[in-house]
Amino acid sequence: MGRSEQTQTPQVVLYKSEGCHLCERAKAQLAALRKELGFELVEIAIEGDPELESRYRELIPVVEIDGERVCTYYVQPEPFRRKLTAAQAAAETSGL
Repeated sequence: MGRSEQTQTPQVVLYKSEGCHLCERAKAQLAALRKELGFELVEIAIEGDPELESRYRELIPVVEIDGERVCTYYVQPEPFRRKLTAAQAAAETSGL
């Protein structure tokens, strides 16, 4: 029961590719937002995985919050904040 007392943080996933300048920009933006908002960030490189390549190659970088796609190509801070806040509220509600 001690775990329910902890604040649940949504998982943010960045799908990226090596040498992608937009991916590097998104990573930097997410690092800044992470300092401000405090969330878990997982980076997944799509190279070498045919399924990920076919799903994300034309869209990278892709950012998902708890499995929901919220950004492609660029991270827009205000919409990202709104989606993260909604995910945090949903996590708190489901934790009750």
